[in-house]
Amino acid sequence: MSKIKLTNVRLSFPNIFKRASFEGKEGKFEATFLLNKETQADQIKMLENAIDAAVKEAKVKIPAGKSCLKEGSDFEYDGYDGHMAFKASTNKRPTLIDRDKSPLVEDDGKPYAGCYVNAIVDIWIQDNAYGRRVNANLFGIQFYADGEAFGAGDIDVTDEFDEVDDNDF
Repeated sequence: MSKIKLTNVRLSFPNIFKRASFEGKEGKFEATFLLNKETQADQIKMLENAIDAAVKEAKVKIPAGKSCLKEGSDFEYDGYDGHMAFKASTNKRPTLIDRDKSPLVEDDGKPYAGCYVNAIVDIWIQDNAYGRRVNANLFGIQFYADGEAFGAGDIDVTDEFDEVDDNDF
């Protein structure tokens, strides 16, 4: 498969610094990317074409709903309406870089759920004992721009405290 570059897409459910875990089992590094149906129709079409080509090349029938590209309104998450949701994963930690291509670590606080990123992905077809589906590999993520964080995020409580003088002891 050929690599696909997604640009200025919204990041959701990023498990990119640590592997995802489910019911105590360690999974993969993964992320979901939201593509706006109105402003990013060209990128959505690019993904749809890549998926169609991969399915045709693999010569398999993929059951409905077994694709890495899904309708955003099928999810009950804030920010998903009006978007397509594209999920990609990898067994190895993906490349994570800033706008200037410098490496990012978790303590940098970015990328985070709700920000905008560029991503490098590709499509592959699963056809084995675990089923048939369209999957996506995640190779790397570049922080693109800040966005409103999904979920509660970190809450700054600094203003909730009073200043303490040495005379207060």
